[in-house]
Amino acid sequence: MFVKTMSSDRNEQFYSRLPANHISLGELLTEEHLFYEVPASWHVVITDIRNSTNAVASGLHETVNLIATGSIVSVLNIAFKAGITMPFFFGGDGATFILPPSIVDPAMRALAVFRRNTRESFGLDLRIGTIPVSEIYANDFDLKLSKLRVSGTFSIPVVLGEGLYYAEKIIKSERYYFNYEPAADDELDLTGMQCRWDRIGPPENDQEVVTLLVCVPAGRKQAAYFAKVMEQIDGIYGPYTRRQPISVPRLIWKTTFKKMEMEMVVRKGYANMLGMVASWIAWLTGYVYFRTSQGRNYLNSLVEMSDTLVIDGKINTVITGTPGQRAELQKALDEMEEAREIHYGLHVSNESVMSCYVHDLKDGHIHFVDGAEGGYTKAAGMLKRKLRDSLGQG
Repeated sequence: MFVKTMSSDRNEQFYSRLPANHISLGELLTEEHLFYEVPASWHVVITDIRNSTNAVASGLHETVNLIATGSIVSVLNIAFKAGITMPFFFGGDGATFILPPSIVDPAMRALAVFRRNTRESFGLDLRIGTIPVSEIYANDFDLKLSKLRVSGTFSIPVVLGEGLYYAEKIIKSERYYFNYEPAADDELDLTGMQCRWDRIGPPENDQEVVTLLVCVPAGRKQAAYFAKVMEQIDGIYGPYTRRQPISVPRLIWKTTFKKMEMEMVVRKGYANMLGMVASWIAWLTGYVYFRTSQGRNYLNSLVEMSDTLVIDGKINTVITGTPGQRAELQKALDEMEEAREIHYGLHVSNESVMSCYVHDLKDGHIHFVDGAEGGYTKAAGMLKRKLRDSLGQG
């Protein structure tokens, strides 16, 4: 099968030069010619909190989300300084990146510092690892990438193939360990990371928040079944903007000393009074700013730029709707699962939670959304149980 590739001299800007397709995700998934092979010289980088299920069960879901966000921000700041745009995927308890070779080493060094801080400050083990894309291809796995415009200013990467699954399996195996301890001159820049929003209720009182994960069994028609799932979601819940769990009226700019302290510890590895005062001043500044016309524009763009749909070789999405809509969706997903077309995991909550990266207040911000009480982690637990059961039956 012929797959388009980018010439090697354009590899560093491979992702930024991909066209943003302004069609529905279901349509995009059926247009294979709109997907490009990731350059073999690039690398997959994965972060993941070990035993995140236990951490969430112990009430550390906000800490888990913030650590996952911190791992993304550390790499985003490196990429920004290098003038590089790269695809990344938020997973609730970790993240996945596809990086050009020029920033892999600085990214891994920064993540090593972040891993040490996380271990010392929270007693949580942040797994980090990297796999060359060339190794993925050498083991006969695909890694194809496209870009979908979901709003006027916000585009998301869309991955097809099992390449990221292969990388995750290798990095999460007990045999793999990124054996590097940070040096004195290794830097960690978490500028722009924020966790100032209160839990967010659905737009309407009779709605709930659904966190959903969907994967396709190996060897099946991934794109076709993903498109079928998205058609069901669109048909039941409406388009992306209508099922968005974040709405301006429900946003509450709220913080506590405990949250400010946790954010500072994630960013710096420690908290001090001077930093707490600076955080409190920043919170007050935001409180005033969001009551101005510019601030209201920012809030509208915040809703547009909330990361509630991730396609990284599986569907990861946070949506809002009624219990009746969820029952209809589950019926359709159950039928697909019984036909062995998909496996899925789902978690229902009454709220969503959001952490943020704010480089600037115009277009340089993105907001990572999860269902409350560890929505992605709990949905992943359900999905893993189903996958184990299916292997047992096989």
